[in-house]
Amino acid sequence: MQGRKHPQPNVEQNMTAGAIPIERLEPSAFRRLLMNWYREHARELPWRGVSDPYHTWVSEVMLQQTRVAAVIEHYQAFLQRFPTIFSLALASEEEVLAAWSGLGYYRRARMLHHAAKFIVQEHAGALPKNSVELRKLPGIGEYTCAAIASIAFGESIPVIDGNVERVLLRLLGLNNDGTAATRNTLQKQAAELVPRRRVDEWSNAAGDHNQAMMELGATLCVPRAPLCSNCPVFSMCKTRGEHITLPSAAQVSRPAAYLLLLRKRGPVTEVQLERRAEDATLMAGMYELPPLPVDAVQDREPVLRLRHSITNTNYYVQVYTPQGRNDRALRKAIPAANADLHWVRTGRLSSLPLTGLARKTLQRLDIMEVRSIQLPEDEKKPDPPRKKAKLKPSSRSRGVRR
Repeated sequence: MQGRKHPQPNVEQNMTAGAIPIERLEPSAFRRLLMNWYREHARELPWRGVSDPYHTWVSEVMLQQTRVAAVIEHYQAFLQRFPTIFSLALASEEEVLAAWSGLGYYRRARMLHHAAKFIVQEHAGALPKNSVELRKLPGIGEYTCAAIASIAFGESIPVIDGNVERVLLRLLGLNNDGTAATRNTLQKQAAELVPRRRVDEWSNAAGDHNQAMMELGATLCVPRAPLCSNCPVFSMCKTRGEHITLPSAAQVSRPAAYLLLLRKRGPVTEVQLERRAEDATLMAGMYELPPLPVDAVQDREPVLRLRHSITNTNYYVQVYTPQGRNDRALRKAIPAANADLHWVRTGRLSSLPLTGLARKTLQRLDIMEVRSIQLPEDEKKPDPPRKKAKLKPSSRSRGVRR
């Protein structure tokens, strides 16, 4: 594969203790090539061009292990419902989970809510402005605090998510072996590439660099069949294609059955939902259709079949309804206690913390309204040629994300 002709970077051996000896990238040349590409090809996403660190925080938490399309669907609605840290802190957990419903990994929403309360109590409602203080907040780990500190406040600190890790592994010609030595090497190289802190009205050098790295991994340096011919730093890359990765965990398939019960109360339609226990390991306190034992639905025809994936498990879901008013066998087969079952008006479904599967099922059956969303450009195709446009100021958090 032919690459663009660029000057080869100066290299030296990285012999840091605990790291792998490698040929290091030349930071200034790398940043110049990367940023020239980023300014021209940065995607337009709703968390770009914002000036509120709170908005950056929300977007970073939502984007963890979640597709961009799903985040777009929820990001603006969430901020309309909770426009400030104070409004988020004052909300009930059920309101927060309802706004989060469909994004999955609900612990993120609970910790976001908990951290908002902490910020109001301990920091007068303002996010701390550096990674050290951000790391002390509930639920904010190493990656999130670095992202907020860099994108929102311009701190010169590397941000390494899955996309950046993949970019660095390929650039350095390393395998994804998961060892501490490899992680240390990636961390050191990422830190060397980040420009020193410089924030003014039109510039956030560190924040823009980190977002450009994530953008590169999300749009060109993708896991399979990377678009090397479009890569701005192809000439510096040791791998130039896919690299050796750890085998993925085997997918597990499981059947699942649920009961759909509807009733009319005058002009109002209600659906019966089960609320998961507050101490449940997964999705505690969330609402779902009542699960059924698989042996209770033998010789019955479902009204809906669908597949739903959670991490490495594929659930092959079938939804059943009673066969006539006198068919009470399915209702009696529900394992849940009566106290955990609730009749809910279908018009209220969007305000409840539904599990992702429940939301998908109710929308597929036209019981719950489907919100229309505007999807981003195809993430796995290079942007079409266009005139070079000046990037909007990234001050405090402007830029583009994966």
